[in-house]
Amino acid sequence: MNLIKKVPLLVCFVLLLFSCSIDDGEQGIDPPNFDVIGLWDLVEVNVNPAQDINMDGTASTNLIDEMDCISGTLLIDGDLVWTYEQTDIAVSPITNNQYVVTCLESVTATGTWFSDEVEATFDGNSVLTALQIDGELLVNQLGQDLPGIQSYVYERRIVN
Repeated sequence: MNLIKKVPLLVCFVLLLFSCSIDDGEQGIDPPNFDVIGLWDLVEVNVNPAQDINMDGTASTNLIDEMDCISGTLLIDGDLVWTYEQTDIAVSPITNNQYVVTCLESVTATGTWFSDEVEATFDGNSVLTALQIDGELLVNQLGQDLPGIQSYVYERRIVN
């Protein structure tokens, strides 16, 4: 008698199991591109026009070549969480396309991320929104002339 009572419950369970499916014919969301997971170092802060901030006689479009105080890291982990720490900079015009650039305190942020094959997007803080994937580089393309920034470029840290 106990078996007869359990059969309808078992039949309902089996029907429920087979009627629910991840692929119901609808276009699903692709999984994230896990190739972006890793520790990324800031290697370029590109500006236009080139500046000679360190007064060595050579102007550069990359502020990291001109200033020792700029640094940044971006950690993208497998739990879909990102953590960011980077030197904030202030740019003030002087004259004749020359600018004073000053390093400020570090900015930190964290949130969640998602990525496809061409772009990593970041939620949880407005300090990062989207970075373009260019091989082993992540690029935050702002496209602004000084006193704005053209781009920030991050390179994956190789761990031995």
